Amino acid sequence: MKTKTVAVVDYGSGNLRSVSQAVVHAAIGAGVDVVVTSDAQTVFDADRVVLPGQGHMADCMRELAESGLKDAVLHAAANKPLFGVCVGMQMLLDRSEEGPTDGLGLMRGEVVRFRLDNRTQGDGSRFKVPQMGWNQVFHRLDGRADHPMWAGIADGAYYYFVHSYFARPADAKHVAGETDYGGRFASAIARDNIFATQFHPEKSADQGLALYRNFLSWKP
Repeated sequence: MKTKTVAVVDYGSGNLRSVSQAVVHAAIGAGVDVVVTSDAQTVFDADRVVLPGQGHMADCMRELAESGLKDAVLHAAANKPLFGVCVGMQMLLDRSEEGPTDGLGLMRGEVVRFRLDNRTQGDGSRFKVPQMGWNQVFHRLDGRADHPMWAGIADGAYYYFVHSYFARPADAKHVAGETDYGGRFASAIARDNIFATQFHPEKSADQGLALYRNFLSWKP
């Protein structure tokens, strides 16, 4: 029987190494091969795909197009489980204020910057942009049961964030997780075979690895 493969897309994104190492660790004993690849055909052939992203949105979109991997990612988004991480999540939407630049248009919505100037937190300190550090993620899926990707993960678990921009999906049913930083924002989004997080599972200890493990067995 053919071994299942997970392709981590290498288009020059800054968090490639940490994401790939975490997925490899999560795959131990799962009977899944993890391949870090810049080859479009390998992404086409993979059973599951992880799209990392870090840095400036416009740079990530340009590098994805120039790498020749954009069509393979779009094919994955239409045909197999796809996990977007950080800017890899933001790229799924229509457009970002950062640049500004167009995204892949796989989910309706926009990416906007935190507007927290002169606002203070509960302890009196000012909100900082970027948000950098641990924060809670509350499961949400349009009032329905938790998304299967949250299986075995506590509601309100802490994950690691580094970002100045966040996704604002046009349809609330695509919000799978929320976090509070000067107000609630979508820290996880999902549609059909796509799941994506603004936070970094690969930097989020056991609960991050649990999310990657769930992705390896998720059957959307």
